[in-house]
Amino acid sequence: MHRRTAPRLARILACAAVPVMLVATGCSSDGDSGSKKESGKPTKSATPSAAPTVKAATFAKLPEVCKTVAEKSVEKLVPKADKKEGKALPASDTNDSASCFWSGLNDEDVKDLQFRSLTVSLKRFASDPTLGSGEKRAEAFAAQQVTKATTADGAKNAKTDKADGIGESASVVSTESKKDDNDFRNETVVTRTANVVVVVKYSGAGYEGAKSPNVDDMKKDAQEAAKEAVKSVAEANK
Repeated sequence: MHRRTAPRLARILACAAVPVMLVATGCSSDGDSGSKKESGKPTKSATPSAAPTVKAATFAKLPEVCKTVAEKSVEKLVPKADKKEGKALPASDTNDSASCFWSGLNDEDVKDLQFRSLTVSLKRFASDPTLGSGEKRAEAFAAQQVTKATTADGAKNAKTDKADGIGESASVVSTESKKDDNDFRNETVVTRTANVVVVVKYSGAGYEGAKSPNVDDMKKDAQEAAKEAVKSVAEANK
């Protein structure tokens, strides 16, 4: 009797000392053969869910924003520009977003004082498993910029048209605005090339009663500047 009790007591103590191994060892009483059979079955390990994947972003960097438009183009769009090389606007990370500004007053003819300004802005989006691909994010941002351009800086009489041959998709927003009693004509081109959004804003006004700039000419010039900026993005990533 003593010989049968000792092994059983040792087994009970061993199971009590190592509770975390209950499932693996199948500790049970001698009389519970069904429990031993069930506990001997291998447990299924949890299969980790696969992490979501997104398409890698096409463009990894932005070009120097003030060099996205050729100097000869700047001379045409903004005669007598204060700084032909442009003025880079502050940005926390120029590899994600950057803007450059040109402005000038052509005062060679005092009877036809013409002011022009040009702004080129770039915004790059990386692909993110939780936010989506860079292209999808850029597409959403471009749509927001089109809407924003219709009312920016007190703009009115907005008219939006699609533009062909500029990036993968492009829109041109034509507006009017007034500043210091001068009537401005504004053309904003919003285009997307892969995961980068390019926004070109071209504004002009005739000062001191001079005639307003030709809208069709401004629209054409703004689109040409946008084409140059899109091309510069691709060249920077070669």
